[in-house]
Amino acid sequence: MKGGRMPVAGGRGYKELNVLTLHPEFAEEILLASGAHSVTFIDAADNPVLEPAPGETPLWPRTRTVGLFDRSADLKPAIAALHDTLPDGRAAVVTTARLPDKDWVRIWLRDWKPLRFGARLWVTPHAKRGQIRQKDAVIVTLDPGLAFGTGTHPTTGLCLEWLAGADVKGKTVLDYGCGSGLLAIAALKLGARSADAADIDPQALTATRDNARINGVARKLKVYRAPGFAAGLRYAQPSLLKVAPSLLKVAPSLREATYDLVLANILSGPLVTLAPRLIKACKPGGTLILAGLLEHHAREVRAAYAPKVKWKPGVRREGWVRLEGIRAPLMAPAVKAPAVKVISGRSRAGRARPTRAR
Repeated sequence: MKGGRMPVAGGRGYKELNVLTLHPEFAEEILLASGAHSVTFIDAADNPVLEPAPGETPLWPRTRTVGLFDRSADLKPAIAALHDTLPDGRAAVVTTARLPDKDWVRIWLRDWKPLRFGARLWVTPHAKRGQIRQKDAVIVTLDPGLAFGTGTHPTTGLCLEWLAGADVKGKTVLDYGCGSGLLAIAALKLGARSADAADIDPQALTATRDNARINGVARKLKVYRAPGFAAGLRYAQPSLLKVAPSLLKVAPSLREATYDLVLANILSGPLVTLAPRLIKACKPGGTLILAGLLEHHAREVRAAYAPKVKWKPGVRREGWVRLEGIRAPLMAPAVKAPAVKVISGRSRAGRARPTRAR
């Protein structure tokens, strides 16, 4: 299961939106933006993926993308967005179905195993924590809940791998678009001094608080409502999500803060729109880690942060890219000397004194 909120048992029942397209990751983003509780990738043929590397979630040659919605949800806007926005457009096969209520938590736990990122960072549900035998393991416990972010998606995995290999001890961190709070919590577990987490979704903020408490880092983490980076999404052109400038308001305490490390695992459109804010949030000499963008968006995103951010080569996985950049140091303003113009032995800076021969 990849993304969205984890549905729980409770007699509600759900609608299922199935998409067969050549671009399953793109379909996933559309389904989540359309209000899907979760998105699952399913093998549409019979091509098993055997023993993927830790943290990787490779897809099959023919992948069915399944979005889970409330039973009362109107699926017509989501279907229209899929047909209008997917690169294969009307060729994509979209079907719907009604599902009886199930114990989704139990089903999810059955399929999810502890995931390792780098040498010692692990993400696991509480029920399977005992399976991790590594003595120096840094473990983030994450159970199914209200918000996106379990480490299974390539973009989240790329960010976790960066954190696992970086030295974040004593640093301040901003997780912008925090979802479940996984990245901020992982940074704190790896030694970061403090972290702020921001999201537009109140349920994401609730999930982040709960997950921070479960992982023993609640005192070091603050959460903020940050409307704007995904609210009011509109599909203006294929694969590009826009954000209305009027929605870019955040809490004053968050707006004025600066951080050693800024993490933003969202979408390419918001990453471009929010470039001035994220640059300002990063201290000179600090690091920005941007993810959630497809390969063909990388150039546009890099350009939005130039020349104030110096980029390292991007890291790619399954069509997604992680960008790592360093905020350029602030240049000290040049001190301009007062202009002095000499006219007939006098200057504008003062009267010239006559000299006397001795």
